[in-house]
Amino acid sequence: MPGILSKSLSTGIVTTRYPDAPAHASPHARGRLEIDWSKWNDARSAAAVCPTGAIACHDAAQARTVTFDLAKCVFCGLCADTDKAIRMSTVCECAARHRNRLVSTAQYSLNEDGTHRRLIAGPDGATAMRGAVSSLPRNDSIESLGRQIQSRAARLFGRSLHIREVDAGSCNGCEIEIVGLNSPVYDIERFGIHFVASPRHADLLLVTGPVTRNMELALKKTYDATPEPRLVVAVGACGCSGGIFGVNYATRGPVDSVIPVDVYIPGCPPNPQALLHGILLAIDRGV
Repeated sequence: MPGILSKSLSTGIVTTRYPDAPAHASPHARGRLEIDWSKWNDARSAAAVCPTGAIACHDAAQARTVTFDLAKCVFCGLCADTDKAIRMSTVCECAARHRNRLVSTAQYSLNEDGTHRRLIAGPDGATAMRGAVSSLPRNDSIESLGRQIQSRAARLFGRSLHIREVDAGSCNGCEIEIVGLNSPVYDIERFGIHFVASPRHADLLLVTGPVTRNMELALKKTYDATPEPRLVVAVGACGCSGGIFGVNYATRGPVDSVIPVDVYIPGCPPNPQALLHGILLAIDRGV
């Protein structure tokens, strides 16, 4: 015990100090990918390597419709390695209240060899997505997020926010990031956010993974046991779209195929700040 106390005292405070200290994003961190739509010469190579179909294209009448679905993106970077018009960013605050706001679509006229001649219509979905993300400044601190969550939770629920986390079939990558919220670095309990063991004590369900068929009934019962006004947040690519697993003999796919979802948090997995951004959007729905 003396050794533990000595180590703690020598280590000092490790909790993040935003905004007093600038946010640090590792250059190796992977967030939302960015596409230079006007200079995209051919979407076929990126679509071919995408493991989840997040990038897809459809040709008809000498035109190509290209779709990028952020909810399906696992941030693997294979498309960026293949196509110079795509790059990986470190932007992680990508949560949206509506599933279609995570989808960007553009249309191109085609050359005879199938490459893009020119951009006919821009990505309307990207504009909507930027609107969703811009509801919270990109460089907001964890402390600022926490204060807003605390005040909005008090207005909506009349008390602190209680979260029940439900693993509906994930690989546990999202769970590791959720555990990070309770670590000394983020320490979300200082904002009045608590994880609870029973849905009967919860205000918000944080659901991870594609919903396995074995967990489908359990998730429905958990949702029914959560008192109103209940909120549901789908976490990660699997929770938002089914991710790498999709729909098959063992899984139902995304969370919204089983219960209503208020906010979608893309990522594979989303980091703690992305999770806080999504929680804030969910609470804002009822304010």
